This record gives sequence, C-alpha cells and structure tokens, in this order.
Amino acid sequence: MPLTLSVAIITKNEEENLPRTLASVRWADEIVVVDDGSTDRTPEIAREFGAKFFVEEWKGFGAQKNSAIAKCSGDWVLSLDADEEVSAELAQEIRALLADQPQQHAYFLPRRNFFLGRWIRHGGYYPDPKLRLFRRGSAQFTESAVHETIRPAGPAARLRGDLIHHAYPTLDAYIEHMNRYSALGATQALARGKTSRSIFAFLWNVVVVPIATFKYNYFLRLGFLDGREGLLLHLYHSVYVSWKYAKAWELGRS
Repeated sequence: MPLTLSVAIITKNEEENLPRTLASVRWADEIVVVDDGSTDRTPEIAREFGAKFFVEEWKGFGAQKNSAIAKCSGDWVLSLDADEEVSAELAQEIRALLADQPQQHAYFLPRRNFFLGRWIRHGGYYPDPKLRLFRRGSAQFTESAVHETIRPAGPAARLRGDLIHHAYPTLDAYIEHMNRYSALGATQALARGKTSRSIFAFLWNVVVVPIATFKYNYFLRLGFLDGREGLLLHLYHSVYVSWKYAKAWELGRS
C-alpha cells in the first residue's frame, strides 16, 4: 500500500495565493490549513479544496507550523507556505517515493524563487534547498518568531523536483514584508544580545554588515546575472539587514 501524505499550511489573508497552492497538491490524501483569522476568502477557498480548516491565534511562525503538522494524520507530511506551489515534476517524484518505502526520514526540496515575476537563479537563491517533506513525527520546526527551520530526527536526502516560491510579485509587497520581518528579526537579535551598544558595533551592524552582504550576494555569488530584478532584490535585502539591527538598537534603548 502506498504511504499517505498530509499537506500542512498556515494562512492569513491568502486568497490570492491559496488557490494556486492547493491546486498543486489536490492529489494529496489530506490538506490541513491553520488560519490566523483571515478576513478575506481564505476560509472559503480552503474548504472548496476539501481542506481541514482550523482558526488559531498567531503563535509565531515555528509554533503555528508545528500546530498544523500536529493536526496531520498521514504517514508523511509536506509543509508548505501559502505562496508556494509544488511543480508537476516534484509532485510526480513525491508520489513515486511514497509508493515505495522511502529510505530516509526527511527530504530537502530545491526551491525556485520568483521576484517581480522573474526566477532568481543566482545570489544564493537557487536551488535554495528547504527541508519540507518528512515522516510524520520525525521532524518539527524551531519555535522562533521568524526564520524558523525544521529539524529532522533522522537522516535526510534531496529530491530533484522544484518547489516554486511566488515570493514577491510587487515591490510594495517585498518592502512591507521586509519591514515586518526586520521587526521580528530585531526582537531575536535583542534576545541574543546584539543591541549595538557601542558606536563601533552600531556602525558594524547597521552599515558594514549590510554592505558586505550586498557585495557577497550580488558580486561573488553572481546575483548581477539576474538583471534589474536581481539588483533590486539584493539591494533591498541589504537594507533589510540594516533595518533589523537598527531596530534592535532602538529596542535596546527602551
């Protein structure tokens, strides 16, 4: 008997992304959606696709995703973000894997990131492997407020099919996202003691580190090969790094 697959997704006002995401995994045995009080058509869309829909208050990215995973009943779990899509090649590969007995406890999926409609192939953005497929009960996310990672209990391998990430279709969406994430990242930096108390530390974190980040990704990792979109992505990502440490400094003053 083939092993069963559950798909776990967290949402908040994802009516634009969710139909594409759910359509790409309609072949799964179960879809679980944990929602943080959406006010758009997210609940209706999830139910139209037959998803098990739950509403829970926001607990942070890691904790919210773990809550969705805990509600899954399949032998294996595929954790997706609401703006991700399983490619046809990846879907075929996962189904073939589960029709047999997988040799590993978890699998990394290469992620294809799109920015302003362009596939970003350089600067560290591809293949951008993400551990998202795992045997139920063998992995969970770190319960951090942002930049959560997943930790498997056993060995992990890699699949070849792409997970497609429709990350930022507009600059407004990207800037709003980075502003929100920099605030969450600042809280984490403050908890680690990175408050830039001295003027040297302030200049290092707010000026030197962002410039170094841009040079590394844009030049050494060939981000310039992704055209104007690559320039804007790496430029504004560096600004996000500066914002994060500046906000941590601001929090540390209070």
